[in-house]
Amino acid sequence: MTPDPAEVGRLTAGRHHDPHALLGAHPDGAGNVALRALRPLARTVHAVLPDGSRVPMEHAHGGVFTARVPASALPAGPPEYRIACTYTEGGPETVADDPYRHPPTLGDLDLHLISEGRHEELWRALGAHPGPDGTAFAVWAPGARGVQLIGDFNHWDGTAHPMRSLGSSGVWELFVPGVGPGALYKFRVHGRDGGVCDKADPMAFAAQHPPETASVVHASAHTWSDDAWMNERKARDHTREPMSVYEVHLPSWRPGLGYAELAAELVEHVRARGFTHVEFLPVAEHPFGGSWGYQVTSYFAPTARLGSPDGFRRLVDELHRAGIGVLLDWVPAHFPKDAWALARFDGSPTYEHPDPRRGEHPDWGSLVFDYGRTEVRNFLIANALFWLEEFHIDGLRVDAVASMVYLDYSRGSGEWEPNAFGGRENLEALEFLRELNTVCHRRNPGIIMAAEESTAWPGVTRPVHHGGLGFGFKWNMGWMHDTLEYLKRDPVHRAHHHGEITFSMIYAYSENYILPLSHDEVVHGKASLLYKQPGDEWRRFAGLRALYAYMWAHPGKKLLFMGGEIGQGDEWSHEAGVQWWLLDHGFHRGVQALVDELNGLYLGRPALWSRDCEPEGFRWIDGGDAEGNTLAFLRFGDDGRPLACLVNFAAVPHEGRRVGLPEPGPWQVLLDTDDARFGGSGFRGGAARVEAAPEPAHGLPASAVLDLPPLGVLWLEPAKAGRQG
Repeated sequence: MTPDPAEVGRLTAGRHHDPHALLGAHPDGAGNVALRALRPLARTVHAVLPDGSRVPMEHAHGGVFTARVPASALPAGPPEYRIACTYTEGGPETVADDPYRHPPTLGDLDLHLISEGRHEELWRALGAHPGPDGTAFAVWAPGARGVQLIGDFNHWDGTAHPMRSLGSSGVWELFVPGVGPGALYKFRVHGRDGGVCDKADPMAFAAQHPPETASVVHASAHTWSDDAWMNERKARDHTREPMSVYEVHLPSWRPGLGYAELAAELVEHVRARGFTHVEFLPVAEHPFGGSWGYQVTSYFAPTARLGSPDGFRRLVDELHRAGIGVLLDWVPAHFPKDAWALARFDGSPTYEHPDPRRGEHPDWGSLVFDYGRTEVRNFLIANALFWLEEFHIDGLRVDAVASMVYLDYSRGSGEWEPNAFGGRENLEALEFLRELNTVCHRRNPGIIMAAEESTAWPGVTRPVHHGGLGFGFKWNMGWMHDTLEYLKRDPVHRAHHHGEITFSMIYAYSENYILPLSHDEVVHGKASLLYKQPGDEWRRFAGLRALYAYMWAHPGKKLLFMGGEIGQGDEWSHEAGVQWWLLDHGFHRGVQALVDELNGLYLGRPALWSRDCEPEGFRWIDGGDAEGNTLAFLRFGDDGRPLACLVNFAAVPHEGRRVGLPEPGPWQVLLDTDDARFGGSGFRGGAARVEAAPEPAHGLPASAVLDLPPLGVLWLEPAKAGRQG
């Protein structure tokens, strides 16, 4: 009956792998049951039996109290009893359920799938799961010598709550009666290295508001109202649909607004601007606001800076009800070194690769996941599924893919280790990405998986079964870089760099592309999109309007970072947010009016999106006018109605230009970025039509003579139904 003092010593020191073997109810084979309870510092302890009778428990050693009761005093099945304690002379008595009478909360199938790295709903097994009687806690710490649960429910002293190891799975588990939603907790991990560190739960569904770092027990009470959206999503093919994405850093869109306010104000703004999707910079909890969310410490918890997890659910729900898709930046490439988070979780490299040549990122001072470890790969894939399924996210933009697929990324000679075949490719990361896309698309048809991949890695958007990585889209960083480099130059110099503005069409159909004018282009001294344009104020705004109209007509889906829609002049600041007061000024109102017009025209014209990923959807009219700084091209859609885009990136007008068109007759001027209502000069006088004569030009059977406004873009379409290109 009396426990071994050495075993109790290990137990109270937090280094016992199976506290339930000592504590709880243990039949002695002679018709009795030995009850043992861990109540450090208790003065008196009694076992309260189901019939209400009380049995005094004697202190054995190290805070362990024992009693023997007849087996007949306990009902068949799991033993039922309570523990009553006092801690001071004449002090109050507390009566509580005993954690150590409860069986494991994870079954054999859960443990098998975790060990195999195939538990696609890992968040349902690990983490903190509250129920009517208490909360089940489970954490993966395979190298730990012991794990104790600490929290505000035990005065942050884990002595009374050691967890048990569930064998070779590496999982530690404990059910704690009486603990419910809102409780704060961490795991005190006694590491393989002999150290002790208090760790936030990697699977926590909620976290404290930074700079506090505890995990929070949470259970969602949100009732979704987007069934129609979710059902329609299953059949969508985004390559053949319009996609105009508004990229948002939620904490700084309007600083001070939480999820609840954003569910009204942001939704209305996006709907008024005509964007089809929003893309949020990472919302998973992160300690440093200046990382914009890219240094994640709690992968399963939306940031508490803006409210509760259900507040974020409501925001997504409202966006869906407004017909707006929701994309999320997701960061599987690296994680920060904060000692209380994932780094050396069990006292050794656990989530990170053990070789610093693969496990540390030289650019960001962070750690790199071990993509070859099955449990780590499972953690990441389950996390992606968690956002898609628990928060109804419509797609993930996977951050920094290039840093994942190359072993020598940002590393010099001798700082990286070749793969098994002597190459620079990270074979484990490649397999992880293929598995990620396969599983996410299998479980959630109709979602968008987009890669931020800045190199020429082949087959990023090729299906996995054809040897690709399986993404649906890739950010076109080459288009972004070349276009902005061209437009930074004074128009008098652009003639010598015309290839920068036309080169994108050489590879436009090598992948399925998104054209990004993202947050990365308006920070760190790069200047805002407005101030990348040379010249005086008028020229800058005209150049910005021309950039947007050119972008919306170019093959590929569209993405614009917040503030871009009003032509913000300053770089983005995550503290100051968008300078909404600029809308008091006409040029900025003109940019917003143009963005509204672009999205409205775009949505209604399949020529601009239905064949984005097919070469047949594009034809040059004239891409070689370097001296004039002009471009002219056609877009064709499934409806057979062409659209002509005529671009003048010169600061002077071009009058009397003959431009080839696919058919004669009247053509409607859909858009003129030089229109006075956008802040332009009105050079063309607002003419709404041009007449195309049956006079061949630029290899096309018809042509029209028209005037191109300075730093302006015209969109034309036949005034009657046209034939397919």
